[in-house]
Amino acid sequence: MTLLKGWRYGAFVGFIAGFIGATLYPIVISPMINSDYYKQIQKETRAGVNQEEIQPGNMKVWSDPFDRKK
Repeated sequence: MTLLKGWRYGAFVGFIAGFIGATLYPIVISPMINSDYYKQIQKETRAGVNQEEIQPGNMKVWSDPFDRKK
C-alpha cells in the first residue's frame, strides 16, 4: 500500500471535502437560502388550525419573550 503524497494527497483531501459539501448542501444550506418555499408549505398545512384550541394544558400560545410591553 502506498501512501498518498504530493498532488494525490491534495486531490484526496479535496475530494473528501467536496463530497461532504455536496452532501450537506441540499440538507443544510439550501433550506436556509430558500426559506420561502418552506414558509409556503407551512402556511398551507396550518390553514384552518386554531392554535389556541390545540394548545396543551391551558397554556397560552407562544409569544416573543423579548417583545416590549406597550
